[in-house]
Amino acid sequence: MIRGFFRLVGLLLLTGGFIFLVYDGARSVADDSLRFTRLGEFWNDIHQSSQQAFHTMVETAAPWLWNGVVKLLLNQPTFAVLGVLGLLLMLLFRPRKPLIGYARD
Repeated sequence: MIRGFFRLVGLLLLTGGFIFLVYDGARSVADDSLRFTRLGEFWNDIHQSSQQAFHTMVETAAPWLWNGVVKLLLNQPTFAVLGVLGLLLMLLFRPRKPLIGYARD
């Protein structure tokens, strides 16, 4: 049950990544230059106060984590982050291979 839920979330993240890939591609063609939507910009457009609250929470807990990991992640293209997270969830929670010659009870 929980495996199916995480596979569904992974599939939705992959779908979101594909949507952002198409969106960025269309915007790049229209602007005649390569443009990507960064994850930080997207999160800021969706809910700015939650991003600021997350920033203060991470800064108080571990300042090195904000500068080293989170800031780097927020500067990546949205389609890449969503796609990688979706693939990771799909691979981690894939169905088990059947055992050949054994009955599973």
